[in-house]
Amino acid sequence: MARTSNSSKLKASTRTEELKGWQQIAAFLGEPTSVVQRWAAEGMPLRRQGRFVSTTVQELNDWMGRESGKPIHVATGNADLTSELKRAVSFARREK
Repeated sequence: MARTSNSSKLKASTRTEELKGWQQIAAFLGEPTSVVQRWAAEGMPLRRQGRFVSTTVQELNDWMGRESGKPIHVATGNADLTSELKRAVSFARREK
């Protein structure tokens, strides 16, 4: 049986983590709620269930990457920063 390391499990759970409500989404993005609501009106991925909203970390990272034209990843407290740094360096080398 194959073993999965704790860091890969943590990374997978972070990517699929659901953010619920304007305040939680705004806190994740580090922006005021009003800015996040404006971004939602401009196409930020969001699911609405009545008056409630939700999205995932992965959806936001993908959307920000598309909007900026460059890969983006919002680092959370439990993110594997070493792999993110390697990915960023690799991208920068390809851009030259």
